[in-house]
Amino acid sequence: MYFDYFGLKEAPFRITPNTEYWYAGGQRGEMLAALQYAIGQGEGIIKVVGEVGSGKTMLCRKLVAQLPDTIDSVYLGNPTLSPDDMLAAILSDLGIGAATEGRQARLAQLNDALLARHEAGRRVVVFVEEAQGIALDNLEFLRLLTNLETATDKLLQIILFGQPELDAQLADPHIRQLKDRITLSLNLSPLTESEVAEYLRARLAVAGYRGPDLFSAPLIARLTSLSGGLSRRINVLADKTLLAAYAGQTHTLTTAHLDAAASDAEIRSPAQTVPKPRLPRWAWLSAGLAAGLGLLAFVAWQTRSPAALPPDVPPQAASTSRHPAPVPVSRVTELARQTQRWLVTAAPDTHVIQIASAKEAAQAAVLLGDLNAVTPQPVRVLHGLSQGAPAWMILAGEFPNRDTAMAVMRSLPATSIGVPFLRTVGKMRSVVLPTG
Repeated sequence: MYFDYFGLKEAPFRITPNTEYWYAGGQRGEMLAALQYAIGQGEGIIKVVGEVGSGKTMLCRKLVAQLPDTIDSVYLGNPTLSPDDMLAAILSDLGIGAATEGRQARLAQLNDALLARHEAGRRVVVFVEEAQGIALDNLEFLRLLTNLETATDKLLQIILFGQPELDAQLADPHIRQLKDRITLSLNLSPLTESEVAEYLRARLAVAGYRGPDLFSAPLIARLTSLSGGLSRRINVLADKTLLAAYAGQTHTLTTAHLDAAASDAEIRSPAQTVPKPRLPRWAWLSAGLAAGLGLLAFVAWQTRSPAALPPDVPPQAASTSRHPAPVPVSRVTELARQTQRWLVTAAPDTHVIQIASAKEAAQAAVLLGDLNAVTPQPVRVLHGLSQGAPAWMILAGEFPNRDTAMAVMRSLPATSIGVPFLRTVGKMRSVVLPTG
């Protein structure tokens, strides 16, 4: 929703682990190198522990992506699997779809498959996520799998990723043999305030942002406190803060936006002292969006633009008191029809600058009459959905790419009719409404 407004090509703070957004700070880079070295040694069990949302899955995926071609990876993400099901899942990942019945038969299948790979100069690493949820007996079964070996080499290596509860499990004397097999133990610590600042800048840069820092030092300090330095919480708070600023049509992020984001996400500081924010100019609620991304849907807000006329003020009165004479409403609808036809043939990556919007065609006529000589040409009107509600949007210019459009937009003088932002033909096609 806010991508064009902040000059982004995509969402910078999605919680789905995407290795393009890998952040090597906070000792993550050093941990990745240590894991690569330990895998290269090919012995023992490796353990990685971190709080919920600390970045364990991201680290796991980055590690898998950088494994040598001679190493095959197996992924176990369900902690409730029985030993027999674990064997079946491992065999399936290794391309052996028809697992035989019975544990001993499957163990023999696995041993044969591992020996064949060893003879071909290959090894297998099993990545186990949510390991704190695995029953003790099943953890012990995983240890027994590491007994599969030749006279000189282990055939299977296991890496456990889990929450701090995993350490408590491993302290149980019943599985002390597993604990003794752990040759590398890593702990993902929360990010510090300075690392949070680097993390935010890094993700915004990957998403295409090229402007000044959006998150000020006081805002980062507050965000670090609320998130506890956990990357998933940082992502949720940063995403909703940007949405809050976009709803208020400002590029200046404030603690009011962050506190509203924290309230919506039900995130509180450790001391539970965060007062419930009050934002008199707009209100917003959580709503599920398509594909379950969990982004915000705004149900109401009062725009900061004085061009949005109250419904009880006739456009004629507004034009005589504040604006030049508006263009005829018929001109607005004609421009909207022309824009509809243009959208059909224009290249999807064509950019325009949206400079204002209105709920009614008569209000859009006032806005058109208020344009000045420096407004990029051509001027168009898009009748479509804006934040889920019908609107008449004033568009200016036509640019072949984002960089050209951004350069022109930044050169525009400040106006009282709205805050400009970029839109693309491809996205506008999905929101256009008939003009009647």
